[in-house]
Amino acid sequence: MENGYFFTGFPGFICNQLIREVLKKNEWTGIVYVLVLQGMMDKARKERHSIITELGLQDDAFILIEGDITQPSLMISEETQEFLNKRVTHVFHLAAIYDLAVPRDIAFRINVNGTNNVNKWVGGLTQLKRYVYFSTAYVVGKREGTLYETELIRPTSFKNHYEETKYEAEVLVEKLKEEVPITIIRPGIVKGHSQTGETIKFDGPYFMMNFLERLKFLPLLPKLGKGEAYVNLVPIDYIIQATAFLSFFENGVGKTYHLTDPRPYRASEIYTFMMEELLNKKPIGTLPLSVGKGFLSIKPMRKFLGVEKEALDYFTWMGHFDCTQAVNDLKGSGIMCPDFKDGVKAMTAFYLEQKDNPNYQIPIL
Repeated sequence: MENGYFFTGFPGFICNQLIREVLKKNEWTGIVYVLVLQGMMDKARKERHSIITELGLQDDAFILIEGDITQPSLMISEETQEFLNKRVTHVFHLAAIYDLAVPRDIAFRINVNGTNNVNKWVGGLTQLKRYVYFSTAYVVGKREGTLYETELIRPTSFKNHYEETKYEAEVLVEKLKEEVPITIIRPGIVKGHSQTGETIKFDGPYFMMNFLERLKFLPLLPKLGKGEAYVNLVPIDYIIQATAFLSFFENGVGKTYHLTDPRPYRASEIYTFMMEELLNKKPIGTLPLSVGKGFLSIKPMRKFLGVEKEALDYFTWMGHFDCTQAVNDLKGSGIMCPDFKDGVKAMTAFYLEQKDNPNYQIPIL
């Protein structure tokens, strides 16, 4: 039977890159089915055309399905559902809201209720070989120390509603492991491609670049806090390649993987790398994070600096992700997390090329 690959989160950047890698891994065979919100259909058609043209696919090898994960049965018609039940072999659930400043009700509706609906839908598939769920390493919330792939422990608190709702969603998926062949992927903080620097938006680590770019007129720039915490930044190409491999790895059933950097840098080191590459300067002095958060409590200041105040929480969080399980299962595949420092030049070049492009600007609330 020909594989049927079903994706949520299309036409998002991670999703469309993963589709390409999954098809490449499986020698361009199989049918792709993607769930698309009604308001995203025009963009989805353009991305679909780009993929089938780039890969030389037949027109009927890539099918758009209008739906919504927040609705029962994903809002898929009964006729389409009957068709998919017999053809979908692999489900990749990537649809979520990733904004650190997202209100809790919106995050809960999409990340938790949406995942619950996908879980129920998956239960009706008769040919399912693997259900791959995209979580985040930061389901650990404010827990610190060494954090393992085999753990799913509710922390006493979370840094934001994104972390909280992704934890709640992963709990729902974890409960299905005894009934469904599941692989859970927990990426670190996603950055652009390690070689090209390409990304879809300037959030996450790019807030540091926004900060430096806006304040480059100053004669000197301080560090933000002591910067002793490790910040786990992972290039999109590693996440995509590792996910595509582990999703078909026979011993990956029932496992959770940290797709994190086994050798992360401290926040102060990352800040220095970026400043040297972006401005050819080194930081002088230290601005206490409490002062930085005070500035970022003012909306006009957040908009000017292009920084969400929630991002600063990751500069003081003292957690370390153990990714032994992922590293061991990737052995022999040739897939390893690139050194962050080696990708700074490409990351900076892409940022400078696109920083004034409105498509890359993140609304700061």
